[in-house]
Amino acid sequence: MKITVLSDGAWGTALATVLLDNGHEVTLWGAFPDYLETMRNNRENIRFLPGVRLPEALRIEDDIRVAAGAADLVVLATPTQFLRGVLEKFAPVFDSRRQILVNVAKGIEVGSWLRVSQITRAMLGESRYVALSGPSHAEEVARRVPTLVVAASADAEAAATVQKCFMNEVFRVYTASDVVGVELGGALKNVIAVAAGIADGMELGDNPKAALLTRGISEMGRLGEALGGSARTFSGLSGIGDLIVTCSSRHSRNRHVGEELGRGRRLSGILEAMGMVVAEGVTTARGAKHLAEQVGVETPIINEVHRILFKDKEPRRAIVDLMTRDPRAE
Repeated sequence: MKITVLSDGAWGTALATVLLDNGHEVTLWGAFPDYLETMRNNRENIRFLPGVRLPEALRIEDDIRVAAGAADLVVLATPTQFLRGVLEKFAPVFDSRRQILVNVAKGIEVGSWLRVSQITRAMLGESRYVALSGPSHAEEVARRVPTLVVAASADAEAAATVQKCFMNEVFRVYTASDVVGVELGGALKNVIAVAAGIADGMELGDNPKAALLTRGISEMGRLGEALGGSARTFSGLSGIGDLIVTCSSRHSRNRHVGEELGRGRRLSGILEAMGMVVAEGVTTARGAKHLAEQVGVETPIINEVHRILFKDKEPRRAIVDLMTRDPRAE
């Protein structure tokens, strides 16, 4: 197939290598021509995925119409907060009858509080849309570490096509129909990962980390179900699977933010030091809190993360407030 990946970030680049391994014709698009020229010359994404050699067969293109116009499948790998602008550029060449869209970004858009499938529908209309998500760090996928993900779509044929397109001996893909649950699982776990990082930064030990993951997945499932997802989805790859890897891995940007907060650093300084690397859990905390209030779902962990991030609440005070909530049955 002819496949275009919209974004030269770590995840888009890693997935481009998977698709090249599978024999597809792959084009990587990015928004900054000067940096793309550096990638072409060095055959390496030094900024986002250092140490991974980019195959000569990977085409790198800065004109989105040239990059995506002839594609059979378009991978949306742009961070959620910037996706709307990219879709606006892509819209003139989008063919809803021919092209399949595969979203691999995770998050909730600030202001509109929309998931990526909702943003895509607003910008492009109806489409053959697939959400690809699961416990999958770009750094490991690019180095061919065995990885499992799920492709969710209301269009079973589109999901099966994506499964066949991406799957190989080190990248296993399952299919599902619950787009809402898969998208929310991928987004909400980043907020819980910030909480887990805070616990790690404070060196609290194993007990609170286990409690955060357990109560966190419960919180994610409650909110996800209230927003139209299936509770079962949150026990799968895009729920508990993605939560485990994001809360424990040294590659996790969201866990890193939390860890630095737990050590006493301020959010502004942490994000400034990260540069162009995006930690979606920070913005998703705002969206998750808003959506929970909208549907009347109690989300104590998400609420405390939001207060730490945006209200300068002391992490130790947040822990005390969580621990001293009214007693209840599990």
